[in-house]
Amino acid sequence: MDLEDQQRIKQLVEQQGADDLVVILGSPDPESAELFAETVTLGDPTYSGALAGVSLKLPVYHVTEPEIRAAVDPRVYAAQVELMEMALETDAIRQAVRAVRERAAAADA
Repeated sequence: MDLEDQQRIKQLVEQQGADDLVVILGSPDPESAELFAETVTLGDPTYSGALAGVSLKLPVYHVTEPEIRAAVDPRVYAAQVELMEMALETDAIRQAVRAVRERAAAADA
């Protein structure tokens, strides 16, 4: 997630609030998925962008997670995601994003 994207997300939350926002990632590997998920929930762990130290607590999912697949028209999912899903380490990516959600939930408790 580049610095401009961080700034756009921060501005969107400031303007609209976080209640109706969900972040859906399409990251190709577990490491980037975890980094991006952490950035929009707990704050930029690299401390280099607009979200450094800013905990937005946005819900975050990878596009291949069952919750997202169930919410998308099956034809659109087949056309836009299925091929990517077959080529990626989806289990590891899903686990990385899920782990960030769990850490964010624990931080709220």
